[in-house]
Amino acid sequence: MTPAINVVKKNNIHYTLHEYTHEASNTSYGSEAAEKLDVPEERVFKTLVVYLENKDLAVAIIPVSYLLSMKAIAKALGAKKAVMATPADVERATGYVLGGVSPLGQKKRLKTIIDISAQSHTTIYVSAGRRGLEIELKPEDLKTLVNGKFAELCQ
Repeated sequence: MTPAINVVKKNNIHYTLHEYTHEASNTSYGSEAAEKLDVPEERVFKTLVVYLENKDLAVAIIPVSYLLSMKAIAKALGAKKAVMATPADVERATGYVLGGVSPLGQKKRLKTIIDISAQSHTTIYVSAGRRGLEIELKPEDLKTLVNGKFAELCQ
């Protein structure tokens, strides 16, 4: 059981777990999940952590096939600027290893923005807290669980 799974269970959210064998040589974690689960990449979302200009950390959840617009995430959070966080800071703040960073059950609750494209799907997939494990849930349920909001985030 990961902290992410514990969060959905505790909140009585309907979800489905999907497990696959992660190949250690594969560093494109989201694309690997989409391929191995036979799900379109537009439904598999990655969890990215950014620094804002005041050094606060925040989370962007976007489809694995897209790139995060730093201007868009900064604007969505009312900041002037955003840059990607270092891997060490990501792991320290979330409690998860890269490739298994879930937006759910993080050690420290961070401001979270979900790409608006999530709303066009009945369910989406996000990391369940370790490589090779995805959790499928409704975008609105994810938004509620992370106390997030939807905004356009992709380039």
